[in-house]
Amino acid sequence: MITDKMIPAFQQTQGGLFSKVEKADVGDIAEKLSSGIAFLSWADPFYPNASTPAHVAQAMIDSINDGSAGHYTMPIGNPELKRELAKKLKRFNGLDVVPERNILVTPGSDSALFYAMLPFIHDGDEVMIIDPSYPNNFQNTEILGGKVVRIPVYEEDGYQFNIEAFESRLTPKTKMVVLTNPNNPTTVSYRRRNMEQLAEFIVRNDLVLVVDQAFEEPVFDGVEMVTAAALPGMWERTVSVFSVSKVLGLSGLRVGYIVADDHIIDKLYGAAVTVLGATNTAAQLGAVAALQDPAFSEDFYKHFDKRRHLVYDYLHDIPGVSMRLSESGFLSWLDVSELGTEQEVSDYLLKNAKVALNIGTPYGHEGRGHLRIVQGAIGSDEEIENVLARMRGALLELSKSRGLC
Repeated sequence: MITDKMIPAFQQTQGGLFSKVEKADVGDIAEKLSSGIAFLSWADPFYPNASTPAHVAQAMIDSINDGSAGHYTMPIGNPELKRELAKKLKRFNGLDVVPERNILVTPGSDSALFYAMLPFIHDGDEVMIIDPSYPNNFQNTEILGGKVVRIPVYEEDGYQFNIEAFESRLTPKTKMVVLTNPNNPTTVSYRRRNMEQLAEFIVRNDLVLVVDQAFEEPVFDGVEMVTAAALPGMWERTVSVFSVSKVLGLSGLRVGYIVADDHIIDKLYGAAVTVLGATNTAAQLGAVAALQDPAFSEDFYKHFDKRRHLVYDYLHDIPGVSMRLSESGFLSWLDVSELGTEQEVSDYLLKNAKVALNIGTPYGHEGRGHLRIVQGAIGSDEEIENVLARMRGALLELSKSRGLC
């Protein structure tokens, strides 16, 4: 019988077959949810409502009808898609790239994030990761044999990192910084001053930065979205990961992309077919259509802006709940530690408000006592308000039972 000791790289991972797993994209939690439960734990915009723009759908239909969808694309990506991505990178990110040399299209950004880290991390290498942040940042490091070095951030600091926290944890084994910007789950976009300090720290200590920018649009209230690779000295030592899933609301296409200096991309090109295979042909053509005519995304962003205010207005003043107004995307992050453990409060809301949320512990040690809400996961504003009203009522009752109001 195969035991955990025989697969050490995966020893800390659980898929939900032998124990309960509280992570939306692990196990069969989606299938277990009964009807009538609002599924606000799946970072898929407008799920399960239809939201694919007509011109994007037509591009994929055309590829099926003309036969091109039935054939491989090159494992490094459709050339037309890469040209469109290069235009977007110059316009939005301030990166002037050569599509044939600096872009690798991937089957989604999750695989891209793992692949971006793969060449660099070996047994014992230390990887600095902000806590809380995307669970894959931690898990990828452990699978590759690296050691996670946590950089805690706190609500009272606006979840912005302090460069001294990096400096104090630096050792001769430090190899990489992994950053999710804007952060998932806290939603903050790291300010330019912080990013410039981090860039100077990385260059001075000869480190590698892997940065996941899956949530780079929208960022609200005039807050700047800083692309790390565009900062002085960072292009040659940054591997950037992007996605069309959140920015363009096209999660089902599973199209991501890696952007880096050609010396790094050359190595990634060399093993792309071995590790990644080729990204779905029809999906890449759908992404081309979306990038050529992305005006539809503006309506998405208006919805997300409205939703973040709804969540804040319904929940922020409940005794025992602490939260900041979401700064980007379609997530909200709540501190419910005064009401109980994250699991207790999540279970309570599932039972009493018929809503499924993410507990905070997969997002890091600092996720304890927190819940993540995916307010962008339902297409109807009316339904979201009904769910939030149920949550407010249930949390107020829980707060009363704890003697907080």
